[in-house]
Amino acid sequence: MELKKNPKADLNLQRTLFFQIGLCVALAGTLYAFNWREGDNEAASLGTLQMEDLTEMEIPQTEQKVTPPPPPPPPTLEVVADEEVIEEDEIASTEVTQETRIEVPVVEVEEEVAAEPEIFTVVEEMPSFPGGDMELLKFMAENTKYPPLARENGLQGIVVVTFVVDERGRIDKVQVLRGIGGGCDEEAVRVVKAMPQWKAGKQRGMPVRVQYNLPFRFTLR
Repeated sequence: MELKKNPKADLNLQRTLFFQIGLCVALAGTLYAFNWREGDNEAASLGTLQMEDLTEMEIPQTEQKVTPPPPPPPPTLEVVADEEVIEEDEIASTEVTQETRIEVPVVEVEEEVAAEPEIFTVVEEMPSFPGGDMELLKFMAENTKYPPLARENGLQGIVVVTFVVDERGRIDKVQVLRGIGGGCDEEAVRVVKAMPQWKAGKQRGMPVRVQYNLPFRFTLR
């Protein structure tokens, strides 16, 4: 005997309705999930956060420590064997007796040479012959003799003699500055060396050494 279902109890008749209701519920849940934000209420209740101004701080540069190089290794000591014996002749005797002589080296001390005073050519007060220039010309005329060799060869001209009158008026360093030969140069030097003491020249009131040039004229008559 075949059993027949009650048409009111057949669920397949309401399958389409249940499917549509489930689809609407799923769609509503999906929309609600996209529109819901978690934590909005908590953020609204926290208030406004105020940030204070932060002052910039300069960080000082740290000093870099330089590691010093390692010290050099100590020198190696050479070990001498105990078997080596130093002979007595190799050891210098340091014993000092009454007969011992100590040689002291002689150090030569150079004598300081006194600097020669400066020789002037022009000073405030030039040196002068005793009695002046007229007495000088008179002395030269009376004491100068014409050399026979120069007379025989007809030599004539001017001989210039230079000399120094020192601080005491003495004649020094007599030399011929310009000569003509025939014995005239030697005669002029002889006359200058035979002169009496001059009056010394002065510079700033102090006597000084002065160089003087004196001409001798040799003329045949």
